[in-house]
Amino acid sequence: MTDYLLHPDLVVELLHAPGDPRVAKLVARAEAGADGLWLPVAAMSYMRDSLAAVLGGEDAARQAAGRLRDFADHCTWLGAPAGDGDFVDADDPLRRQLEAGLDRLGPGACLVRLAGDAQRSVGIDELVSTTPREAPVPFIDLPYQQRRIRKQVEEGLFRVLAHGRYIGGPEIESLEERLSRFAGVRHAIAVSNGTDALLIALMAAGVRAGDEVVTSPFTFAATGEMIHLLGARPVYVDIDPVTYNLDPDGIEAVLTDRTRAILPVSIFGQCADMQAINAVAAARGIPVIEDGAQSFGATQRERRSCGLSSIGCTSFFPSKPLGGYGDSGACFSDDDELAAIMRQVRDHGQGGRYHHVRIGINGRMSSFQASVLLAKLELLDEEIELRGRVAARYDRLFAERAGALDPDRLVVPRVADGNTSVYAQYSLLVRGRDAVQARLTELGIPSAVHYPVPLNRQPAMADPDCHVPVCEDVSARVLSIPMHPYLGEVAQRRIVDGVIEAVKAA
Repeated sequence: MTDYLLHPDLVVELLHAPGDPRVAKLVARAEAGADGLWLPVAAMSYMRDSLAAVLGGEDAARQAAGRLRDFADHCTWLGAPAGDGDFVDADDPLRRQLEAGLDRLGPGACLVRLAGDAQRSVGIDELVSTTPREAPVPFIDLPYQQRRIRKQVEEGLFRVLAHGRYIGGPEIESLEERLSRFAGVRHAIAVSNGTDALLIALMAAGVRAGDEVVTSPFTFAATGEMIHLLGARPVYVDIDPVTYNLDPDGIEAVLTDRTRAILPVSIFGQCADMQAINAVAAARGIPVIEDGAQSFGATQRERRSCGLSSIGCTSFFPSKPLGGYGDSGACFSDDDELAAIMRQVRDHGQGGRYHHVRIGINGRMSSFQASVLLAKLELLDEEIELRGRVAARYDRLFAERAGALDPDRLVVPRVADGNTSVYAQYSLLVRGRDAVQARLTELGIPSAVHYPVPLNRQPAMADPDCHVPVCEDVSARVLSIPMHPYLGEVAQRRIVDGVIEAVKAA
């Protein structure tokens, strides 16, 4: 995908005559996801007034504004930051602003002119006469999402700059209210990242040195890492062979007098069997902390992830279903006392200013991150639905093409009854994974392995006596392929064909 900045004179040329076919071709490229079209906001008045002058007549100003507005619906306005004012003494301030705009869009961006006569520029006729080159398949597509909400993101960032409350600004309170309503719980506590969310939750649950926490070995290191950080020991229980989540049937056998909490991980976008896990925990009076870093927005029996247990935690790392532009996370609870403790732990254990009632950490979210998340929340429901459509299309395409394969050589994700998934990943099980991944790389199809070494074999948190055969098998075969809300059918067909070819050859 290429970002194209449209020269103001070109825009006037394209819009002065109704129905210029080059406009339709440009729009088609953008809507196909092949290109991003950008308009320089610094030249808005110039474009409108120049177009009105060309149109002429009493109604020219209204017509010019209408045509520019309609065309802009297919583009993204590129803002003029404060530094563009430095060009006031330039021989050609507009040209310098366009050059600066190209730099902000990145080294691959190109200026579209009436004729391409300069470096990093292309003529409009040359551009629309060519078929967009087959774009590399992105593993996720954050740039496309950003263009959809660029206006809201910039407005939020400028609001923070205006009020200057970079920590604890009004965006935090607004975000916490929106998150708690979305998850269906009374309390949401915005924190600095998903790892700190786990640490804060474990501290609030009273986990201390010498305690044990039951958890899954099939997850990112942060889950076990935070248990060890408190001096406790993770007790690993094998995973369900269908969902790859903690298997509730294995929990009872490992509970001891030192068990302080159960920490299931809702992996790849769907929740662990929280009802069964909660039942085991309730019989012993043990709190359950859901690691919902990959499942925020998923449901189980029509209740949202992070609202299914004593405490829920999530991450807003950029690649998550709801991701910021940096690290951030949140804790959730219906328990007033637990929520109060977590708020204290988040802020150095303060019960009041300079009054530290418990040991805590610096786990606060910045107002900038909160403002980005507020903008992204506007898309979340739609993007969850789109992720479901992309996953369903994958399911159909694999079913159509994998018929001749031994079912054990390629396993597609399955969602348990009563669950919905937000498909943080679309993860397959394949035989000969290294060969499959190498062939996909040759075909230009990105992939990733989550997670090749389970926690019970990680040097920093290993448990040599742990017996988790399902986890060991899944870790040896799991392979994630591109998944994001804006993945189109053409790209998916290419991906599925590549996977089938690679699996057959492995």
